[in-house]
Amino acid sequence: MLGCRGNATMLGRMPNSPQARWWYVRRAQNLKPATYRCPLCGRHLPALSEHLLMFPEGDHSRRRHAHTACVMAARKAGKLPTREEWLDAQPRRPSAWQRLTDRLARRKSG
Repeated sequence: MLGCRGNATMLGRMPNSPQARWWYVRRAQNLKPATYRCPLCGRHLPALSEHLLMFPEGDHSRRRHAHTACVMAARKAGKLPTREEWLDAQPRRPSAWQRLTDRLARRKSG
């Protein structure tokens, strides 16, 4: 299988790749004879091989082609959170009801 060899190599390249709070990842299959460089391991990636596209924060202009094995290892290590995972980790805004009761409590005490 084409791709990365060893988790240390794969995850060691991640800081040099585009920084993002979350990533959109999908399958890619290209018919043009091109070669890309995987941003996770730095190895060559033939476009005709099965691989994945990574979009930092859904920005298609900053897409990167990566080995499937590299993406799966980075996801397993928590290095490529999806938008849903990132949103789940964000602090929650108080509900409308909670904001209303807080406002009423402040009026009574003030």
